[in-house]
Amino acid sequence: MKLIVGLGNPGKEYDQTRHNVGFMIIDRLSEELSIPLDRHKFNGLYGMGHISGEKVILLKPLTYMNLSGECIRPLMDYYEINDDELVVIYDDLDLPVGKIRLRTKGSAGGHNGIKSMILHLATQEFNRIRVGIDRPANGMKISDYVLSRFSSDEAQGIIEAIERSANACEKWLSTSFTQVMNEYN
Repeated sequence: MKLIVGLGNPGKEYDQTRHNVGFMIIDRLSEELSIPLDRHKFNGLYGMGHISGEKVILLKPLTYMNLSGECIRPLMDYYEINDDELVVIYDDLDLPVGKIRLRTKGSAGGHNGIKSMILHLATQEFNRIRVGIDRPANGMKISDYVLSRFSSDEAQGIIEAIERSANACEKWLSTSFTQVMNEYN
């Protein structure tokens, strides 16, 4: 069984914001894999399907970013999902818009959603796809920046990052995350 989680914030006011790039990728995967997000449980919205004989769960935590682990841990316990069967997708201020970086472990790097994951999973060793959103210019506060929408100049870069991230997830369904990491980094 594989669990693919996209981090973000629920609600229309957060739709298409930088902080919700994880949700955007889950929506893309839901379309591509024909897995509707039609279940509400564990304070999350998720869907289940079978791809190439592998059971797959796509999840959008509805706990708000900073409490993501509160949704993910109970779902993983219920479905008996191991840490190595998980990939988490989230925004990263330290990468330029459109760049993605895959890792099998690491610190939270200041990301509160990942801090919550590490706290609730009791490990830093889980697969992740970081999607670049860049840093704000002109002294804009980080909190305002991550809740802003991408500019028209950034649109193509973020569309490409969403596609590459979705493709990396699909590849992971049939090969090891290390192999996917080697191909996409």
